[in-house]
Amino acid sequence: MIELQIDFLQYDFMRSALAAGLVASVLCSIIGIYVILNKIVFISDGIAHAAFGGIGFGYLLGMDPLGFGIASAVLTALGIGTVSSRSRVSEDTAIGVFLATGMALGIIFMSLSKGYAKDLYGYLFGNILAVTWNDVSLILALTLSVLILVFLLYKEFLILSFDPAYAEAIGLPVQRLRLLLLCMVAFSVVVLIKIVGIIMVIALLTIPGAISRQHMKSITGIMAGSALLGAVFVTAGLMVSYLLNVPSGATIILTAAVVFFLSIALTR
Repeated sequence: MIELQIDFLQYDFMRSALAAGLVASVLCSIIGIYVILNKIVFISDGIAHAAFGGIGFGYLLGMDPLGFGIASAVLTALGIGTVSSRSRVSEDTAIGVFLATGMALGIIFMSLSKGYAKDLYGYLFGNILAVTWNDVSLILALTLSVLILVFLLYKEFLILSFDPAYAEAIGLPVQRLRLLLLCMVAFSVVVLIKIVGIIMVIALLTIPGAISRQHMKSITGIMAGSALLGAVFVTAGLMVSYLLNVPSGATIILTAAVVFFLSIALTR
């Protein structure tokens, strides 16, 4: 085990991957709980797929795809929140439209870009081993920004999550808070796309929180447990993928899924 740990950490790309995964675990522990409590898992999935349009546009311009992915995700979050609240279009319909539009734009932009987009597979299915230390710095900055927002608006987000009607009755700007929460989800989703890909982003965002919620009672306890579980899943997934030479993102998700089903089996 010790020899495996030494081999596992001897490569710089493994160290940067582990650092990114650990920081992302903290981000998931915060945002994932709000995603579960507010029942916006499908919205998060729609944002993840719609971000592909921005990633494709970045490739077309020959610029950083991740930055355009963030912009696309935030615009999608604001679009879904605005359209579903100010029109007769239902929320799930708005999600479906934005999801399909983003994916279609991404495919068109990728086809128009010069040459083959070598990172396309990585964005769809994740490639944590391709994460650089610059990516780690970006993930860390986004995580700190989200933590500051949650610290400043902890009570407001708590009331919004459990009783939106009461929040509106006491004068809280419910619509603005919800849009802000969706934007925070958008930032988190783009971070996770780099690690586990568009297809599996929702799993890492929700599984640790879902497990922690089965065993913890307070919100802070659930968040702490979720962060710990996320760190364990990322570390174990990277080690197993290194040992078996299989894709890291998928291994991380499968590790989390196994623990989730074990937790259900052992918990009433």
